[in-house]
Amino acid sequence: MEFSADKIIELVQVWGLKAVMAVVIFIIGRIIARVLRNSLRAALRRGKVEETLVSFASNLTYALLMVMVIIAALNQLGIQTTSFIAILGAAGLAVGLALQGSLANFAAGVLMIIFKPFKVGDFIEAAGTMGIVEEIEIFTTKMRTPDNKQIIIPNNQITNGNITNFSAKDTRRVDLVVGVSYGDDLNKVKAVLEDILSQDERILADPKPTIGVLQLGESSIDFAVRPWVNSSDYWPTLFDLNKTIKERFDAEGICIPFPQRDVHLYQVKSGAAA
Repeated sequence: MEFSADKIIELVQVWGLKAVMAVVIFIIGRIIARVLRNSLRAALRRGKVEETLVSFASNLTYALLMVMVIIAALNQLGIQTTSFIAILGAAGLAVGLALQGSLANFAAGVLMIIFKPFKVGDFIEAAGTMGIVEEIEIFTTKMRTPDNKQIIIPNNQITNGNITNFSAKDTRRVDLVVGVSYGDDLNKVKAVLEDILSQDERILADPKPTIGVLQLGESSIDFAVRPWVNSSDYWPTLFDLNKTIKERFDAEGICIPFPQRDVHLYQVKSGAAA
């Protein structure tokens, strides 16, 4: 009985101190990890980093710090963590190989959040899709098409191709091609087009609109009409200009021709063919 009591006291003295130290290491380490996580989060927000990246980076940092704290606590208890780390590394490698696509999407998402080729609310064309960006996540990006469909695109597909951001600039150029017949007075046509543009308040005076003969086509003389507008006015201005040009041309007697061909028929006598 005395032997058992002495043994218990000895075990408590040896392992009790180690257990207390392990608990202290865990508690202090957890506090330090939280402080570092909050400091990183505050620093990223001061740098105006995307909130998605702020949340992910701070949580990932906290998780890595806690792994280190747990390993240190286990070490204090005398538990060999070398093999544990090796197993963890091997498992991480296996998971990484199995999730190569997901890791590529993750890396692409981080790069998009850092370099900001576009932001939420921008109208873009990427990965063969055109729409408004609704949400940028770590693995995918959600977009809303003009006909109100939601499309979820893997981030890797977006960064591997061209990205056209229609909202990046404050102004855009409206490109129109207007065809008139060869019999129309070109000076009159240009004057009418200039008058149409001058009466639309959405069209900017600077840069100055461009109006000129683009090409002599097969069935028409094509004018290039290129006014500048605010990006938010692009589509309404485009639609209204097409309608106004047709109405003014009708009122001014200017013809908008359609493709046509001259067909010549030759009558051949049957005797001549023989």
